[in-house]
Amino acid sequence: MKSERQKLVEKHKQLNQTDNVKVVSHVQREEKDGDWIRHTLMLENIDVPFIYRRKQQYQSLKGARVNVTYYRHMEEVAGVAFETMKVVRIKRS
Repeated sequence: MKSERQKLVEKHKQLNQTDNVKVVSHVQREEKDGDWIRHTLMLENIDVPFIYRRKQQYQSLKGARVNVTYYRHMEEVAGVAFETMKVVRIKRS
């Protein structure tokens, strides 16, 4: 029987999965509208930020091992393009 993660990756070809990776940094900050909290993760040996939004703050994931399902995303800030990863699903390993 296939897991939920396997079904997602098979259905959406651009979707990527990284398992059992250590979180080096986890920053939570309010977005401009104030309704959402933007979570930014930096993972061990990966130089690209992983970003997701939630309605509330959560316990810090710093130092934890996680499984992450994400899309590659290009974001433009002040006219400069930055590569980020848009998190679809995150779970502690």
